[in-house]
Amino acid sequence: MAKVVLAYSGGLDTSIIIPWLKENYGYEVIAMVADLGQKEELEPLREKAIKSGASKLYIEDLKEEFVTDFIFPTLQAGAVYEGKYLLGTSFARPLIAKRLVEIAEKEGAVAVAHGATGKGNDQVRFELSVKALNPDLKIIAPWREWNIRSREDAIDYAKERGIPVPVTKEKPYSMDRNLWHLSHEGGDLEDPWNEPKDDLYLLGVSPEKAPDKPVYVEIEFEQGIPVAVDGERLGPVELVERLNRLGGENGIGIVDMVENRLVGMKSRGVYETPGGTILYAAHQNLEALTLDRATLHYKQMVALKYSELVYDGLWYSPLREALDAFVKVTQKNVTGTSRIKLYKGNCTPAGTKSPYSLYNQKLATFGEDEVYNQKDAEGFINLFGLPLKVRAMMEKSLKV
Repeated sequence: MAKVVLAYSGGLDTSIIIPWLKENYGYEVIAMVADLGQKEELEPLREKAIKSGASKLYIEDLKEEFVTDFIFPTLQAGAVYEGKYLLGTSFARPLIAKRLVEIAEKEGAVAVAHGATGKGNDQVRFELSVKALNPDLKIIAPWREWNIRSREDAIDYAKERGIPVPVTKEKPYSMDRNLWHLSHEGGDLEDPWNEPKDDLYLLGVSPEKAPDKPVYVEIEFEQGIPVAVDGERLGPVELVERLNRLGGENGIGIVDMVENRLVGMKSRGVYETPGGTILYAAHQNLEALTLDRATLHYKQMVALKYSELVYDGLWYSPLREALDAFVKVTQKNVTGTSRIKLYKGNCTPAGTKSPYSLYNQKLATFGEDEVYNQKDAEGFINLFGLPLKVRAMMEKSLKV
């Protein structure tokens, strides 16, 4: 019997895909769940997957690889999609797809399957990654084939087959959680006029409910990679978890946005990224101290393209890898410490230091100095402004 490997989460979509694959393709279904730090007990999913019809379930701990090989390179790049989204789902999908392909090759499977809908970005991210890693594998996307047209239909389908799902028609939010973030879509959020309800947040509190006293945190970086919090060196996973807790307690990292999906429509999502928001603020603060003007400004342009590539599912593209090489060179001197103040949803720089600092207080001071000759500025301005002066002279001559 031919085999298919399913990217399984135990949620609504993938719960009903197992029996659907068996009924419609006659495949042996092997399920794989990726542990990306979603903070739920995954072992019970083994029994659930088997009862749903899977022959086996792989539970893969990918947390450290996720942080080291996907989160940190994106952080170094400073990539933020449309100025708000820190790409928590976007760069998780290529890693899941990578492990999916590896298991398919190990099991001798002819196909892989996923539960992404035909309206979203994830179908693109999964499938481009699979095509880049193993173009011979067949890809099955049930949401593009079956007659189920809504989450309500899917719930009914599951109930008919006795499959328990953690979604009800009364609260039909679609959530994606991992070590980096938690996203919320669907339900009352589909109307962008509706403000998110306070009970929506799971990684922390709303800014209004955060403590009235600010909290300071110091983050140490080595070549653009965070390595310590408040003087304590931590592993990659532990470091993100520590900052998630601190950020969540202070209402940090809540983003409510209408974004442009790759597939052509706008969608509304609410994202919780407490630790990531702190890390981005700290990293940006340190780069301002250690990068020269030309490099910093060019890197900001690269960050925009990098974010689009990650969002669009092109993690394994030559262009992203080439941009990664550029980013790594820029990070050679991004070493030092950033101090950040956390207060009621605000994440504010409160100090930075680095042995590679390009800030020279003797040059920058408004007080008396013996380093900078202000008269030198006159010649610079004359040369810098020469094209403007020449143009003005030309226009004046035409009026005579």
